[in-house]
Amino acid sequence: MQVLALLRHHRFSQTINQTLFIPSLSVYQTPYTCFNFLNTHTIDKFPKKSLDPEAPKCLSLRIEKLPGGESVGYAFQSWMGEGFPIHRGDIFHTINRLRKLRLNKRALEVMEWVVRERPYRLKELDYSYLLEFTTKHHGISHGEKLFLCVPSEFQNELLYNNLVISCLEKGVIRLSLDYMKKMREHGHPISYLIFNRLIILHSSPGSRKMIPKILAQMRADKVVPHVSTYNILMKIEANEHNIDGLVKVYNEMKRFEIEPNEVSFCILATAHAVARLYTVAEAYVEAVEKSCSGDNWSTLDVLIILYGHLGKEKELERTWGIVQELPHVRSKSYMLAIEAFGKIGQLSRAEELWLEMKSIHGLRSTEQFNSMLSVYCTHGLIKKATGNFREMEINGCKANSITFRHLALGCLKANLVEEALKTLEMGKDLKTSNRVKNSTPVAGDYSINN
Repeated sequence: MQVLALLRHHRFSQTINQTLFIPSLSVYQTPYTCFNFLNTHTIDKFPKKSLDPEAPKCLSLRIEKLPGGESVGYAFQSWMGEGFPIHRGDIFHTINRLRKLRLNKRALEVMEWVVRERPYRLKELDYSYLLEFTTKHHGISHGEKLFLCVPSEFQNELLYNNLVISCLEKGVIRLSLDYMKKMREHGHPISYLIFNRLIILHSSPGSRKMIPKILAQMRADKVVPHVSTYNILMKIEANEHNIDGLVKVYNEMKRFEIEPNEVSFCILATAHAVARLYTVAEAYVEAVEKSCSGDNWSTLDVLIILYGHLGKEKELERTWGIVQELPHVRSKSYMLAIEAFGKIGQLSRAEELWLEMKSIHGLRSTEQFNSMLSVYCTHGLIKKATGNFREMEINGCKANSITFRHLALGCLKANLVEEALKTLEMGKDLKTSNRVKNSTPVAGDYSINN
């Protein structure tokens, strides 16, 4: 059949191409984990160009817009040259912006300049920032050396907590535990963020037995669990599709009178929707709507997914309208909306968004094609799915295991059982990353009746 012939040609071409070049990592691929639901920011890319004479009256933007290789001293000099003083608040705002943009080297340069030039009296937080970005950019050993060089009056709770978190971010657990022991000896309180990170590091099936011990140590250190701690625990249960375990964590959260937030309700609503417990899911969706704080794109993305699963066309359109009013609509949001409108049978609307995404963002990733492919295959539109697959090849995007699963589903919907089995066979050797396996759209595609 046409689909199978196309797939065979794709596999042959792929084999030939692999001998000719090694594809480099796309700038649009950013590593992240299943705990990214805790994230509430987007990553913007700024053009590398010289500073405009009409520079914005914001120090952080001047530093962000610096051309590559340009010293941060230039931004500080231009700022002070226009008569603006450098306040502590300006630096903290700049550091928070650079952290969100993952510009660790630039953030380190800022803090090195502050420590060297001392535009204000330094405090523990300044050294804490310096330690954080030194460790991120140069490694733990450099961070430890810097810690010993910090004036003794600043080697306190904040600096220790930052050092431990930096070690945990590098996955160095034993060293982190050693520093936690020193903190207890010095009487420094341990942050809940440290325990959050420890729980995440032990969230794999083989290490999960350590989580009760981590929570017990948390109680022993008299550290009050934060709402984010329970969100992590609920996400672990949700990823395992363990509704009973999820509800147990949520009830414990309520028992300790810790107020759930929009992230909590997003996890609960999504897990119940995937488990086809739609009535309960709808109740949690209402809770998400009530607890929303501002236009948080990650929450809006979850609502788009949920309204698609629940068949709520009016609510889906309303939520997508809110997303479109954001300063920047991400390609990911378009993909989720395409799949959501496809689920409720609005094929023309899904195609409309596909063309809109194509014109605004271009087609650069397999995930983009998979979003439209899933819509066509869900409705058994195998000819349109084949056309989408051809376009994927023309754009140089490689099919992954999800692509083949979508195509197999499309064949089944079109009563092409033999082709469906052969298509699954062709995709079985392709690995699926944990990021893709744990993603809600994938879980929904194969757990919820379409």
